Amino acid sequence: MKKRVGLFITCLADVMRPSIPMAAVELLEAAHFEVQVPMEQTCCGQPAFNSGDRVTTLALAEKFFDEFEAFDYIVAPSGSCMGTIKTHYPDVLKDQPDLLRRFAALQPRLYELTDFLCSVAQVAQVPGRFEGEVTYHDSCSGLRELGVKQQPRQLLALVPGLQLREMEQCEQCCGFGGTFAAKYGNISAAIADDKCANIQATQARAVVLGDLGCMLQIEGRLRRKGDDTTQVLHIAEVLAGKV
Repeated sequence: MKKRVGLFITCLADVMRPSIPMAAVELLEAAHFEVQVPMEQTCCGQPAFNSGDRVTTLALAEKFFDEFEAFDYIVAPSGSCMGTIKTHYPDVLKDQPDLLRRFAALQPRLYELTDFLCSVAQVAQVPGRFEGEVTYHDSCSGLRELGVKQQPRQLLALVPGLQLREMEQCEQCCGFGGTFAAKYGNISAAIADDKCANIQATQARAVVLGDLGCMLQIEGRLRRKGDDTTQVLHIAEVLAGKV
């Protein structure tokens, strides 16, 4: 019997780039998992948490448990959303013993997509093909909260035709940071300019990453600076051949 994966598609991807969760579904099904997408799902609570609204974050955490705790695994194609759930929910729930117990039962089943594909599914091949060079941006939450570093590179190495060219300071922030970009626009833009310069210096056809917030930041800044050719791609899209 196939293990059941509950896919948390993230509210940003649902609205801005549904091709990402669709690619994630294809990858998970190719790895022989049954994928279900609870239609009631909304937000992980990250914007509320970052703004200090613990009441809303708590309500969204409980809603998340109700929708996903029945699955064998819970996977999200986003380091920032899964980072919020896996590393920050315990703080939000510290005065809620019943919810903390539910989280403790759920926590070992929570995965960012590339970590799941490597650590649990242990995929040896992927559906996609990509001709040319790419560079990879390590998104802050995935890297620093979840330890996602080698997993995406291991998966990209499976893509026929793809060559990875590392950029300088690949672990440096893109300047998005959720509400940071809205509160500190000038600083955010300066950080993004540094990131874009490092991307362009590789002369890669595309920059690949695992977080849509970073994608919007980087692509927006590249286009504002007149770069209409460098592709900005989610790793799920590349691995599934949806580019």
